[in-house]
Amino acid sequence: MSRNYTNPVVLSFHESLLRVSDIELLRGPCWLNDTVISFYFEYLEKKRFKNNPFLLFVPPQVTQCIKITPSSEISVFLSPLIAQPRRFIFFALNDNEQTEVSGGSHWSLLVFSYPEKMIFHFDSSKGTNQDQAVDFGEKLLRYFGLPTYGCFSEPMCLQQTNGYDCGIHVLCNAENIADHASRYRRIEGCPVVDRESVLTKRSEILDLISSLRQ
Repeated sequence: MSRNYTNPVVLSFHESLLRVSDIELLRGPCWLNDTVISFYFEYLEKKRFKNNPFLLFVPPQVTQCIKITPSSEISVFLSPLIAQPRRFIFFALNDNEQTEVSGGSHWSLLVFSYPEKMIFHFDSSKGTNQDQAVDFGEKLLRYFGLPTYGCFSEPMCLQQTNGYDCGIHVLCNAENIADHASRYRRIEGCPVVDRESVLTKRSEILDLISSLRQ
């Protein structure tokens, strides 16, 4: 019996394809995979913030490719996304060191702000992805022709209380920061996500998927 037969598609949304196994990750106390994060990033860009063309949410799969690619070659991945004119670019960063697949064990959110000429890193387990974030941020700054010294910030953010909600924190932070950036054209000063938002995010996404199916 094929995997696709036992794991049918639940939702096709633009470039995202969610299967039963992806939905189960949202229902249980589970670590989110790149498919779920990619779907929600796409929802934020195509629906939630569709009237703000200056926001770009990069799929985790593309982020992984950028991470393992020399700075001089990352335009191969960013140019098709029309990254240059964007003002705020969101990346779901993981600690995966493998070059063949996406994945890892911890997600954090990295945001490039062109108006502020800064890289902002939001990690719900502070320090876990710092080295990855610094290296990735420097690549981005060089791509945009900006200096790398003094352009990295790790603002205070809500810390996770378990070992599996890092992906949920990424999604909550991304939506909260995108809303702030849309209003104020900056990331500095963005309020911290409250714990209630994190606790209800899984059910909120499940409700969203159900409504999109209809």
